Amino acid sequence: MGLLRGMSGQRSDIPARALCAVGLEGYGARFYQELSGGEQQRAQLARVLCQVWHPVVEGNPRWLLLDEPVASLDIGHQLLVMRLVKDFAARGGGVVAVMHDLNLSAMFADRMTIITAGNLLQAGAPADVMQDEVLSQAYGCALRVNTPAAAGQSYLLPHHAQ
Repeated sequence: MGLLRGMSGQRSDIPARALCAVGLEGYGARFYQELSGGEQQRAQLARVLCQVWHPVVEGNPRWLLLDEPVASLDIGHQLLVMRLVKDFAARGGGVVAVMHDLNLSAMFADRMTIITAGNLLQAGAPADVMQDEVLSQAYGCALRVNTPAAAGQSYLLPHHAQ
């Protein structure tokens, strides 16, 4: 599934390591069509990881461009994927992810961007973006950003059904 095109093409151990990284160890012999939607989602991420296994090559960062990387995943697998992506970035790679889960985004992102109607509404650190006014404007409903005192990390809950 594209491994030979990536810079890691000569490493026969990488597919098994990539499957393990996304929680699919032992799935290498299974047909893609037999996997659940969430397993397919993680198999696709493993496929990409095979091609960009090393986040930096010859001093240049490699990039993961992800569209809803945690769609169809239960919360445990969402966290697994987000930790994996965060680790890729921490090791020098770049990550751009389109996500609708603002809470996961705020937990893991270094920077967030809110786009509404094709226009940039707000960009910056999660604490700068996760603001009542910004999110209420973006989503067209009253929203309140909450911060648990102990953790100091923002999260979003809709307080009023309209």
